[in-house]
Amino acid sequence: MPDSHEAPDAKSPTPGASSEDTPLVRAIGPKLLILFIVGDILGTGIYATTGKVAGKVGGALWLPFAIGFVVALLTAASYAELVGKYPRAAGAALYTQRAFKVPFLTFIVAFMVMCSGLSSASAAALAFAGDYLSALVDVPPTLVAILFVLALAALNLRGVSESVKTNVVLTLVELSGLLIIIAIGVYAVFAGEGDPGRLGDIQTSGDTGYAVLTGVMGATALGFFAFVGFEDSVNMAEETVDPARNFPRALFIGVAVTGTIYVLVALVSSLLVDFRVLEKSSGPLLEVVEAGGVSFPPELFAVIALFAVSNSALINIMMASRLCYGMANEGILPAAMGRVLPARRTPVAGIVFVSLLAVALVSTGEIEGLGDTTSFLLLCVFAVVNVAVLVLRKDRVQHRHFRTPTVLPVVGTLATALLASPLADRAADVYVRAGLLVALGIVLWAVNRAFLGIAARRR
Repeated sequence: MPDSHEAPDAKSPTPGASSEDTPLVRAIGPKLLILFIVGDILGTGIYATTGKVAGKVGGALWLPFAIGFVVALLTAASYAELVGKYPRAAGAALYTQRAFKVPFLTFIVAFMVMCSGLSSASAAALAFAGDYLSALVDVPPTLVAILFVLALAALNLRGVSESVKTNVVLTLVELSGLLIIIAIGVYAVFAGEGDPGRLGDIQTSGDTGYAVLTGVMGATALGFFAFVGFEDSVNMAEETVDPARNFPRALFIGVAVTGTIYVLVALVSSLLVDFRVLEKSSGPLLEVVEAGGVSFPPELFAVIALFAVSNSALINIMMASRLCYGMANEGILPAAMGRVLPARRTPVAGIVFVSLLAVALVSTGEIEGLGDTTSFLLLCVFAVVNVAVLVLRKDRVQHRHFRTPTVLPVVGTLATALLASPLADRAADVYVRAGLLVALGIVLWAVNRAFLGIAARRR
């Protein structure tokens, strides 16, 4: 079982262990932290990619989500130990730097996290402009998706207070939508509706054992997109009351709540709708509502779904723009990326930069590919974090903190690495898209290094 750990030979307190070592206000208590984590995870993944996962695995739609649930818990255990040990904002980049002390690797990890937010926001934009919106009005999807990104950029520019307040409301709305789906499923079961035989039907691109294995892995890798978000919450460590104590519990509860909801939604979706119908829809849960035999207005559910995907996009653009701003302030990206809008005190350069990248991704991608790109980038980051927690065992700290059993990060490393590997049946364009994004980061890093070198020589 996980336990608390205190190094008996520690010489000095770890930075962040007390409430007096940060200029930020520790205002987030245990209950609010759990709500924040649940809201961070819920969103586009389950609302938009459920059908695409069904297309990879068939009626056994629940299986990839169940496996993804386990992998998310394994990685959450590593984050729980690290955020308790080093309760500072910066997340994966901080843990990578402490473990390996290679600035370039730290930069790559941070930039991959930022890019994952952009691909996730772009997938959300396309989901917003897809079947959910078409249930209400007929408009050009790509144009709407681009305007949607620009509208969120404008909200971000207005101020973080407005963004956070909007996030709380949207979290409650998106949670209600998933509970409606589960309720429809319960009603359908008692009414004798649906086809339970679909739940064990695995349909992959081939019938051999290898094809089934890679097909399930590919579906799990795409379905894992629904679980991402908990890793962002560790950036709130300096604003959380007693993070070493509260974060581990909140992470596990948050992942457990969302994972349980996801598996139930997947079971209901497969029970009521054929996987071929789900696969063709960019609004798969709307298909479930219409097939459920309940007089629930599809238009109302479409509005709920639109709020849900809006929340995902908003959170991810906020995260990516702040990460860009932070890297600029640390001298990792060009200083111009750190410019702030004087009147609103928002990172205008970071917001503009990430929004333009998101628009480019919307123009060239589709929901499945962008969702898979998000999963791939974060699975790579999670593999590094799972290794980092083992490397950092030799770094002893004075305060007590959660310590995960060693077997969990070991299995977590293997699981995330396998799902990120070519063994997971994903399209080649996912690797190309991720590679181009990382290459852009490397170019920015090199340009910044060159300018810093020129400035140093002039001095």
